[in-house]
Amino acid sequence: MDLLKKKCVPCEGGALPLTGEEAKKYMDMVPGWMLDEKGQKISKEFKFKDFIGAINFVNYIAEIAESEGHHPDIKINYNKVLLELWTHAIGGLSENDFIVAAKIDAGNKTYL
Repeated sequence: MDLLKKKCVPCEGGALPLTGEEAKKYMDMVPGWMLDEKGQKISKEFKFKDFIGAINFVNYIAEIAESEGHHPDIKINYNKVLLELWTHAIGGLSENDFIVAAKIDAGNKTYL
């Protein structure tokens, strides 16, 4: 399954989040991302040369998030960007989170 070829689908409340086992299968497809202890969120920290590098990366993420209709939580601390992905409408993970993570990783080398 190539996550880069997939498109996020709208996720409304009522859908079930991925189980811990399902989430673990997706984790192999997004190296460097961490699954939280509850299996409800994935996160990854990116480090850049300076603040402008971090901001440029956040702008890149914004383009992906808007095109996919799926948005990460973003925290900026000078030259570091911490991303958390989870599907708010269902209170856990969906395939959308892994699609966005894979697409972020695919272009991040441009910003490091």
